[in-house]
Amino acid sequence: MRWRLLLEYDGGGFAGWQRQENAPSVQAAIEVAVRAFSGETVLVQAAGRTDAGVHATGQVAHLDLAKQTTATTLRDAVNHHLKPQPVAVLAAEPAAADFHARFSARGRRYRYRILDRRAPAVLQRGRVWWVPRSLDVEAMNAAAQRLIGRHDFTSFRAAACQAASPIKTLDRLEVRRVESEVWIEAAARSFLHHQVRNLVGTLHFVGVGKWVPEQVSAVLAARDRRAAGPTAPPEGLYLTGVDYDLPVGSS
Repeated sequence: MRWRLLLEYDGGGFAGWQRQENAPSVQAAIEVAVRAFSGETVLVQAAGRTDAGVHATGQVAHLDLAKQTTATTLRDAVNHHLKPQPVAVLAAEPAAADFHARFSARGRRYRYRILDRRAPAVLQRGRVWWVPRSLDVEAMNAAAQRLIGRHDFTSFRAAACQAASPIKTLDRLEVRRVESEVWIEAAARSFLHHQVRNLVGTLHFVGVGKWVPEQVSAVLAARDRRAAGPTAPPEGLYLTGVDYDLPVGSS
């Protein structure tokens, strides 16, 4: 049977989602836990291969399991064997045989959290980007609106990106203040490697007054990674959700 998993994890101690030869990964942690429960060696495939240090509150993955079980037992047993890893299966459910966590996805949502205050992050350390000055959220959001739509995002693409094309459609990019933090919400069918973090690094330049919002349009048009801001650190980034034609609970 094919199963769909909804996952949450702290990426700080991992080299990313994808299994690594000599480093811990989220994928390997889950596969080891499933093997401990079922005795089967499985391949767990995710909707998004998050980078080292990137977190998730709504990652989706799938696996095929011969062992007869229930959704509740699968969730609880895998969580038991994941201890003390900072990974949790929030929900498990049967999926259609042709469901694929990555290729069936219709959209992905990310949140980037910035703590913009003079005092350093303590309780949020490793889970936000600490910026020791107040950011101009209105200017950042005005700049963000210039990036929404279908564009060539070469200026925001990592050199190691393996995507066939730099053209993507950015459905949402919103900057807002939430208590003591600045949240940047991004949504698209798919993203280029480091695209969200590169967008955040560019918006940060606007937030500190180094650039005005209009300059972001020129950065986009340049189609040159050197024209954009730096790559924001991974610890502020979260994969918050993956969208499918059939939502969770409808397989």
